[in-house]
Amino acid sequence: MLKRIVLAFFAILGGVTGIFLIPELFVLLNAQDIPLITNPYTSACLGAVIFFLLGIWCADHVINWVKGIEDSLIKAPVSDLLFGSLGLIFGLMLAYLIVNVIPLKNIPYQLIGTVIPIVLAAFLGYLGFRVGFKKKDEMLTLFSSRKKKGAAEEERTEQDKKLKILDTSVIIDGRIADICQTGFLEGVIVIPQFVLEELQHIADSSDVLKRNRGRRGLDILNRIQKELDIKVEIYEGDFEDIQEVDSKLVKLAKLTSGVVVTNDFNLNKVCELQKVAVLNINDLANAVKPVVLPGEEMKVQVIKDGKEHNQGVAYLDDGTMIVVEEGRNYIGKHIDVLVTSVLQTAAGRMIFAKPKLLEKAL
Repeated sequence: MLKRIVLAFFAILGGVTGIFLIPELFVLLNAQDIPLITNPYTSACLGAVIFFLLGIWCADHVINWVKGIEDSLIKAPVSDLLFGSLGLIFGLMLAYLIVNVIPLKNIPYQLIGTVIPIVLAAFLGYLGFRVGFKKKDEMLTLFSSRKKKGAAEEERTEQDKKLKILDTSVIIDGRIADICQTGFLEGVIVIPQFVLEELQHIADSSDVLKRNRGRRGLDILNRIQKELDIKVEIYEGDFEDIQEVDSKLVKLAKLTSGVVVTNDFNLNKVCELQKVAVLNINDLANAVKPVVLPGEEMKVQVIKDGKEHNQGVAYLDDGTMIVVEEGRNYIGKHIDVLVTSVLQTAAGRMIFAKPKLLEKAL
């Protein structure tokens, strides 16, 4: 069956080719004055017979070639075929545009004007197929990177839109106002009504310390709402079936897909256990502490005795404790010390140092 199709194709190709080429051949042979052989029907028949005989001779080779192409296409990945086909289509479109731009009618020989579009289409089609086939990995990478970039930007936008829900401890702490002022905290700040009630209850306490803490928290909220360029919303709802404020915060964060902002260690752990996003101010403070390496020099003020014999204790501006060996004699003085080691503990960071004067003496 395939052989018959190949022979029929050769015959049709020969007939079409004969219509265009054989008259040119008669002109070269000075036989264009013979009406019997110079009409289109005769040319088509002669071309069909010639190509049919040629097809009988090379049909087996053509069939083997077609089967080889078929096997290659079946084994080829879909991505190779897709991008190769796109390249082929692009090449054929480019050839079509070029042929329409070139004035083929002005070419003296009709044969050349007929062959040029065929050769150009074959060349550009093949070139487009090869380029699409070879560059498929780069194009796939380009599309996937754009998709990932778009997804990352969308994810970041969604992250920025998440509500930041403040708890009582972080409001009383006060550092949240400075963080909002620097612009590190984006999105909408949400202050639940039950947190405000707890703050008011603390501010009305008979205990002086609690009263001052509550009033400080209210002042911080007033500063965030009036002085800072950040959107603040009051959540009026309440969860009457839940008594604990921390549990209400976790419930609210789950309902709104928000982020709890706190410096309460226990609330931080509860949020992590219940898969609720949480931002801990203390974690941020630890992260931005200056890095101190052994061998560095610094100027400190020794404030008090250490636990061990002859030790002195100093503090950095961020509250990091510095244990100064042989520093007891320098209590109340500013001295230059040399860092000997840094110890990271669960409670924070501890720096061990010794006076620089002592180091020089040794």
